[in-house]
Amino acid sequence: MIVKKTSIFPAPKETVFQKLQQLETLQYIAWPYAAFKPVGKAARTWTVGSTSSYRFRLFGLIPFGTHTIHIVRFDPDGVSSREGNEHVPVWNHDIRLIEKDENHTQYTDQVEIHAGWKTAVIWLWANAFYRHRQRKWIRLLRRKKRSTGRKMQLEGNARETL
Repeated sequence: MIVKKTSIFPAPKETVFQKLQQLETLQYIAWPYAAFKPVGKAARTWTVGSTSSYRFRLFGLIPFGTHTIHIVRFDPDGVSSREGNEHVPVWNHDIRLIEKDENHTQYTDQVEIHAGWKTAVIWLWANAFYRHRQRKWIRLLRRKKRSTGRKMQLEGNARETL
């Protein structure tokens, strides 16, 4: 089954791509639907060909196995990963980034899920999860935009007083 969600993010494509490379972004946008804790020496940033494993918890509480993420494509236009765990052996995730203008990016998550008899239930959860992730992305990017704006304002005020 396929889950597909698209949103317009209030940030340049470069900013979204930079955040997309960081494990901390995944941990922030996934919480509280999911928690990812690195197993061993998981990469803090992803690159093509890298494979990382994480202890996965549903809703931050329910152990749901070890989730493995293998990056097959990672460039400014998007990311493709082949993921899975003991309960969901196929979780093929594609992220597409399209610049709408200098301050907005169209962001699409598309996930192919195969989990045997559990597929329909996992698909329902994944629909809610990706809606949640995209809302958290927007919140994260707006917060960054506000803090950058305040920083510029403070720097401008400091120059005026000199």
